[in-house]
Amino acid sequence: MSTLTFEHVTVRYGGRHRGLTAVDGVDLTVPDGATVGLVGESGSGKSTLARAAVGLTPVTGGRVLLDGRPLRRRGPVRMVFQDPYSSLDPRMTIGASLAEALPRGTRHRRDEVGGLLELVGLDPDRAAMLPAQLSGGQRQRVALARALAGRPQVVIADEITSALDVSIQGTVLNLVRDLQRRMRLSMLFISHDLAVVRYVSDLIAVMYLGRIVEYGPAGDVLRDPQHPYTRELLAAAEAVALSEPDAVADTEPADPHHPPPGCRFHPRCPIGPLVHPGRGICREAEPAGEGHRHHAACHFAATPELVS
Repeated sequence: MSTLTFEHVTVRYGGRHRGLTAVDGVDLTVPDGATVGLVGESGSGKSTLARAAVGLTPVTGGRVLLDGRPLRRRGPVRMVFQDPYSSLDPRMTIGASLAEALPRGTRHRRDEVGGLLELVGLDPDRAAMLPAQLSGGQRQRVALARALAGRPQVVIADEITSALDVSIQGTVLNLVRDLQRRMRLSMLFISHDLAVVRYVSDLIAVMYLGRIVEYGPAGDVLRDPQHPYTRELLAAAEAVALSEPDAVADTEPADPHHPPPGCRFHPRCPIGPLVHPGRGICREAEPAGEGHRHHAACHFAATPELVS
């Protein structure tokens, strides 16, 4: 089994008075052999959570578990980064980069490298090339091969298509989905693009200002979202697809250094106290996800305004 669990994980930067809590008490599970799509606006804490899982960012509180045990070695969890141009050493050949990532004691390294390149749809002859000789899509394939070289149990893909041309994004997404299913990998797939997350994910988690506000099966969350923020994200995605950007509210998120009390989404919420003055609880108390569908962290997740 390869179940990755974030258990009340908190990540804080800076001091007590001037610091920033980028991830605030997150509970999230990536089940064995499944892909969880983590979606949210820039600055919501998605990449910080990913970096905490692979040990690049210290965890201030909580634990990261693999199959119920604290993840002390990050080897079983590998990450593919957003920028394919900076994730590879420009002075090393592709073959050397992949060979470096293979486990110690691996025999026939040249054959292993050739097999990894073929796995991600590249000719083994690319091993002799430098990263600068490859296109962006090819580099991202190499970055994926490098992550797989360590024979991980879990792969974290952090916005891996956002730096690529639109014409290339689809082929990389098809590759990721195919590899995940063939190898039965557990995967945390991070993106701000709901269309991308919809395509590759079994489950979807929605993050806002450091917290998970909704989590459930992808089809259910997209068909019947329970949290108003998820509905706003879906409306934004549909408006962009229809070239109607004015159809989406342009309210900026709150300052993450000074998140609002109570529900962090209440200053932007279409069913909150700005619209319904009697719902002062949104300003006063943090909502819990227990008791709501999709664990929606909203005091009024089941109200007619939201589910109609």
